[in-house]
Amino acid sequence: MKKKRRYAIAYSVLVALLLLLLGLNICIGSISIPFSDIFRNFTGQEIGETEHNILMQIRLPRALAAAILGGALGLSGYLLQTFFHNPIAGPFVLGISSGAKLAVALVMVFLLGNAVKISSAALILAAFVGAFISMGFVLLMAKAVDKMSMLIVSGVMIGYICSAITDLVVTFAEDADIVNLHNWSQGSFSGISWENVSVMAVVVAVSSILIFCLAKPIGAFQLGEGYAKTMGVNVGRLKVELVLLSSILAACITAFAGPVSFVGIAVPHLVKQLFHTAKPIVMIPACFLGGGTFCLFCDLLARTLFAPTELSISTVTAVFGAPVVIVILLQRQGEKE
Repeated sequence: MKKKRRYAIAYSVLVALLLLLLGLNICIGSISIPFSDIFRNFTGQEIGETEHNILMQIRLPRALAAAILGGALGLSGYLLQTFFHNPIAGPFVLGISSGAKLAVALVMVFLLGNAVKISSAALILAAFVGAFISMGFVLLMAKAVDKMSMLIVSGVMIGYICSAITDLVVTFAEDADIVNLHNWSQGSFSGISWENVSVMAVVVAVSSILIFCLAKPIGAFQLGEGYAKTMGVNVGRLKVELVLLSSILAACITAFAGPVSFVGIAVPHLVKQLFHTAKPIVMIPACFLGGGTFCLFCDLLARTLFAPTELSISTVTAVFGAPVVIVILLQRQGEKE
């Protein structure tokens, strides 16, 4: 009963924070929109045309994107940490986000440079290919090295290589249609349209449902591959599913918002501390809520801290996420000693 009560309280806190930050992201900005105007807008009453356009075309899509993609980041990090049995594995650290970023940048430069319109599906597909290739390199390195620390270093190096190539692409891209490519490559939730929101919502929802269906096999896998096999889990297939689903989520995030750092590492760890459990059936929805809350908070700071100048989302997430990684490393060192 104590566990159930703790879970209920923790879920209530996450949902309340998510809704609160969603509201603050919609209300706060260069032009403040009172909550009463938001309520009137959604109940069919008239508000100022400027406020209506800002609310419906800029802030609401952006806030929903931050919540959806933040949740996807939290889930992707949880899957990778489960797969590698390492608390600092994540799409950004392992270079998966950087691979997706490189593929999307190349597609944007090539297609936009030839006056070809890019759909959301094309961006996600390109990001998935890039993420999957980077994940392939990481898996090859996992077979070649024995220590997990070497695997993490290899992932970081893969990320640096992909980022360097992306920077070269951005540097020599002169077409007027890709002037925002550099800003996108730094990570941002700005410029999100309702079409983008609908596509990402479908992709993330389907992926999240599939992940939740894998909760029981993941729980067995956490106790070791040998135990999972005795429980009837097809470990080989489960690993493929974990890789594919985490790559799809990382690709969706990168396609729309660029690479966002440290969320995939920090959120699963913070959620575990909040719930005092690593059970997948609890962690999967909790990581989604935690990721959405974390990204909404960071995006609010990115927009308002130095307004009208907007920070890249990765700058803010790194400030709050990097200390969590340091704490994880110190805890692991303390456990070894």
